[in-house]
Order: sequence, then structure tokens, then C-alpha cells
Amino acid sequence: MPTPMPKESEIERKWFVLDAEGQVLGRLASRVASILRGKHKPTFVPHLAMGDHVVIVNAEKITLTGAKPENKKYFRHTLYPGGAHWITLRDLMQKHPDRIVIQAVRGMMPKTKLGRAMMKKLKVYAGGEHPHGAQQPVAWDIPVRGRE
Repeated sequence: MPTPMPKESEIERKWFVLDAEGQVLGRLASRVASILRGKHKPTFVPHLAMGDHVVIVNAEKITLTGAKPENKKYFRHTLYPGGAHWITLRDLMQKHPDRIVIQAVRGMMPKTKLGRAMMKKLKVYAGGEHPHGAQQPVAWDIPVRGRE
């Protein structure tokens, strides 16, 4: 009996809302990457973007462990000579807390066209409000260590 192969039209996608308050960045990012890839579905195949949409709110209240706020640095380059810029995680958290979550999840996704397509299903907001109420997202509760 052949393995059932879902067609793009047969894939059902849901919307999940996740409150990032009190969540550890890496653990949150790995769970979100798994949902975006669709690994939680029994019909998962690695060559299709089967994942669900994820909306993350309260990205500014995410938890970091150890000395990461002072030691971890993000690099970007303007592609001009001398255009290298380094920013610490603490400074980036004050300016753009949503970008920290996006970069953490992006690092756990495939580095291909398929990975970029999956990343389009991720929406991150610094505050507690989001404009995706029309999609009727389901609250997705990830148990926090110690509060299970």
C-alpha cells in the first residue's frame, strides 16, 4: 500500500495565538518552528509547507537565560565598505523585541525556498494586541517549566 501523499489543496491550516510572556526564547522558538513546519501533523512530509499559522504576542516579555542579554550580539552588514554593525540582544530588545523572536525561529527553519515560505506564516507582535481576529485563531498554551 503506498504512502498517502497530501495535495496542496487538501492541506488544512489552522491559526494559533501564543502568548510569549514568561517563555524562554529558545524553547519557544523550537516549538514554533515545529508548528510552522507541520511536524505535529500525522500527514507530515518534509517537502511540503504543511504548517499552521502562528501569531506570537507579548514578544517584549520573553525570558532570556544566563548572560545572553549582555553577551549575545547580532550582526548585519549594509554591503558597503565598513558597513558592519553589531547590536547586543539587550539593545535590540529595547528597539525591536519582535525581531529577536523572528531571528530565533528563522535559525531553526530550513534555509531554502520552502523555509522562507514557512516563515511567512509567522506573525510576531511586541504588545498584547494583534490584527488577526478575523482568522479566528485558537489560543495555544505551551506549558512553562515549573508552572505545569
